[in-house]
Amino acid sequence: MKASDLLVRCLEAEGVRVIFGLPGEENEDLLFSLRGSSVRFVSCRHEQGAAFMADIWGRLTGRAGVCLSTLGPGATNLVTGIADAHLDKAPLVALTGQGGVERLHKESHQAIDVVGMLRPLVKWNTSISRPGVIPEVVRKAFKLAEMEKPGATHLELPEDVAKLETDAEPLVPRRVRRPSPDYKALETAVEVLRSARHPLILAGNGAIRKRASSHLRRLVEYTGIPVVNTFMGKGAVSARDPRSLLSVGMVARDHVQAAFDRADVVLAVGYDAAEYDPKIWNQARRARIVSLDFEPAEVDGHYQPEVELVADVSGSLWALDRRVRELGLRFGNWALPLRRRILDDLALYAPAEGAPLTVPGCLALLREVMGDEDVLLSDVGSHKVWIARNFPAYEPNTVLISNGLASMGVSLPGGVAAKLALPDRRVVCAMGDGGFLMNVQEIETATRAGVSFPILVFDDGGYGLIRWKQRDHRGGSVGTDLANPDFAALAESFGIRGYAPGTVAELRAVLREVVPAQQMCVVAVAVDPSCDEALTRRLASEAGCPLF
Repeated sequence: MKASDLLVRCLEAEGVRVIFGLPGEENEDLLFSLRGSSVRFVSCRHEQGAAFMADIWGRLTGRAGVCLSTLGPGATNLVTGIADAHLDKAPLVALTGQGGVERLHKESHQAIDVVGMLRPLVKWNTSISRPGVIPEVVRKAFKLAEMEKPGATHLELPEDVAKLETDAEPLVPRRVRRPSPDYKALETAVEVLRSARHPLILAGNGAIRKRASSHLRRLVEYTGIPVVNTFMGKGAVSARDPRSLLSVGMVARDHVQAAFDRADVVLAVGYDAAEYDPKIWNQARRARIVSLDFEPAEVDGHYQPEVELVADVSGSLWALDRRVRELGLRFGNWALPLRRRILDDLALYAPAEGAPLTVPGCLALLREVMGDEDVLLSDVGSHKVWIARNFPAYEPNTVLISNGLASMGVSLPGGVAAKLALPDRRVVCAMGDGGFLMNVQEIETATRAGVSFPILVFDDGGYGLIRWKQRDHRGGSVGTDLANPDFAALAESFGIRGYAPGTVAELRAVLREVVPAQQMCVVAVAVDPSCDEALTRRLASEAGCPLF
């Protein structure tokens, strides 16, 4: 068979169902090898969109999403999505074409060092120099991408190598057992907990992977330890759980910060420093920290764990739960008064008929029509802060937020991947006007791929989060205002419905129609940025702290 045929057979052996990408001359052989395989190729409108789709596929399924580009500009366009997967710990395998090896030693058309360019953004990458190594490099790429902590890998296939003949065979993937926690570290962690009066759990990105959430919930139920989740840890413990203090976020959420200020022990579960800077929640550096994570903790002056359980997070939680039950360690829900204040605060944002539409008000209406297992994909912007703060999550991996790289434009292409990966789940994509137009072209990809989901666009006429920060820091803004098209008409030009509700009643009616039906549509909501800013400034004033 040809090398490209062998590569496709290896992808099939890895369980790959879909590849997102764009065609090019240098990946022609691979595309035609895919045509006769069980792997579906979804042709996208931009390589960034393809990489975001692979990124979200990986986050939702735990199996590496795959994206494909040609050489040169195709490969450079993948970079943002690969970097997003890298910092959000999503398994992703990127495949790129390349010119023939006979011209790579010199300057030639579209040829750049893609392997070198991507090296800082991937766990491992290589260029395939001969067909016989394909089974090993494919197996290694998927093994490393999916191994905790997951991330991105990259394989480059030069066009002349793709045509060569080979008799090699795919390798059979084998399950890798993740390590159990060291018993001495476990006992030290238990002793630190025994000394606590006000322990607090910080649930991060790793708390929603590999079934860690179920063991975390069991630990919380028995011990009564309250839980705060990061943006990416939403749903690790249900927001309905009386021990849940919901999400970290704006400093103005004084009740959550009050829990950190009072905690004498913080049990960090699957926490990545890139998610939420420890200097925000651990300013005083008073709490003793116990880290449960797949890798050693990042070195940070505000994050110095007293003990680290470097092992499978799910296994560590199971072992810790077993020990605290043996010892009868229970702490009571000491933060329950804080939870009541948080819930009272959220209730203030319920939209009143006749009131201006605000992002948190829209989110309250959206939560009414979405089920516990439905998936909300948030883009990046001022709305992301409100989704993290005000949109309760009841199950893990049901509110997806990019907060490692925090890249705009991820939500809409992510919706395509979500519906292909989880066709029986309802999906909603929420974004600002800035992020929407960054990858609006993938609406066509969605309709051609046969998937549908509502797209909720918050139109505040600018890069809202940056405008907030500039005004807070400088009293004015520069470069943040946008002149937008008619979003409803733009949607209809793609052959889908466009809505522009102007009142609370109109928005409620639209959401009740399109979310359960999973109608492919754009719901453009004009929000007054001054209203959202006024809300956050009120919070900051009440908390007696800066807005950001």
